[in-house]
Amino acid sequence: MKMMTSLNTRTASKPWTLALALSVTTLTVALAALPATSHAQRGALPDFTDLVESTGPAVVNIRTSEKVRAAANSTEMNDLLQELQRRFGMPAPNQRRGAPRGGDEEQPQRRGVGSGFVLSADGVVMTNAHVVDGADEVIVTLSDKREFKAKVIGVDRRSDVAVLKIEASGLPAVKIGDVSRLKVGEWVMAIGSPFGFENTVTAGIVSAKSRDTGDLLPLIQTDVAINPGNSGGPLLNMRGEVVGINSQIYSQSGGFMGISFAIPIDEAMRVADQLRSAGKVKRGRMGLLPDDLSKEVSEAIGLGSKARGALVRNVEAGSAAEKAGIEGGDVITKFDGRAIERAIDLRRIAAATKPGSKVAVQVFRRGAYKDLQVTLGEVDDDEGTKKDATPEATGGANSLGLSVGEIGESQKRELKLRAGVRVESAEGAAARAGLRAGDLILSVDNVEIGSVKQFQAQIAKLDKAKVISMVVRRADAVTIVLLKPGKP
Repeated sequence: MKMMTSLNTRTASKPWTLALALSVTTLTVALAALPATSHAQRGALPDFTDLVESTGPAVVNIRTSEKVRAAANSTEMNDLLQELQRRFGMPAPNQRRGAPRGGDEEQPQRRGVGSGFVLSADGVVMTNAHVVDGADEVIVTLSDKREFKAKVIGVDRRSDVAVLKIEASGLPAVKIGDVSRLKVGEWVMAIGSPFGFENTVTAGIVSAKSRDTGDLLPLIQTDVAINPGNSGGPLLNMRGEVVGINSQIYSQSGGFMGISFAIPIDEAMRVADQLRSAGKVKRGRMGLLPDDLSKEVSEAIGLGSKARGALVRNVEAGSAAEKAGIEGGDVITKFDGRAIERAIDLRRIAAATKPGSKVAVQVFRRGAYKDLQVTLGEVDDDEGTKKDATPEATGGANSLGLSVGEIGESQKRELKLRAGVRVESAEGAAARAGLRAGDLILSVDNVEIGSVKQFQAQIAKLDKAKVISMVVRRADAVTIVLLKPGKP
């Protein structure tokens, strides 16, 4: 009671004292509740100890060596350095001073250290192709320190997946997860041998899925700390399942900078199954060069304002695409019933299809959709050679600043063309659009051009106030050019 009287007396003389006292009381109540909230937050953070104990024994260290000449061939060395820079952003080292620059003596040299994981109890191990590719000897070290000389069952450079076999039994194996259930923001963990430090555990979250890095497969992006030596190790979810193979980092220093990439395990397992059964991966091949379609081009050719589909820039002679009737300038919108949004979609889906498969392909050509059947070939590294067309006759200039000439029948047969005219010169609107002498114009505003006369007639009836689209072939590539008539 005295305290209350004293407080009231002071409040009468200083009105702000009551407000301060109430604020202190409120703050005290808030602080009293804070430890419980903080404890709840701490309890929500992931605990990886059980995962490490359960999955750690299935993760292996991989050491490789190869016999190299005392002075490595400069081309091979450049290839190796470029691979290191591509995979890890490592700066190219300078050649050691005093190093011999000749001689034929060969000696074993340590090539590198990587990681991997056991797929089955009988000793099948998965890792990255770049970890073991070209190695003369591969040593796998288990978590219990046992070492085995591994046999390389198969290497697939396109997906960066390799399968090894060691002579052991009763090994702890990983569990394979479902990548489709993986969510952005989800906690993930990696185990590997960064810089040779075995059984190193790092953790983070999924930053993005289906990230395009120019490779054949869409990658999982994370902020898990991955460094050289982590390559080939597993990326695990909180259920202890492998969802990816750690493969690449984005770096300007050679070390971790917060962006890492992993191969989705479902894609990797498809590759591994083929490597185990056949020693190689067979991929479907159409024999064409696809490109992304811009919104402006999509609108101009009548496909709509949403740019979707893969623009065919080149069709190889004798390829599956040519046999199916696909032409340069076509826009492929569906493949085997699946919508094609970008060129990379077409490349990936076609590659994942078994060679020899007969697939329905929908194309958009000159203002209309057309359904074709393609029997896929098989991916190889052979490249055909093509020749440029030459004109046999010349037509007059037109209002677009174009002078065009006929393409002779012999040139058409050689280039596998039904029609088209050749650009003799380009100026004004044509030059601004990027046309130049030697280009072949195959169609104008979705109308196929068979001769100079037909070209001139088509140009004459077009609305010169609107953008004009042309399917144009230059050397071996086909694209769509937009002409915007204006000043000559």
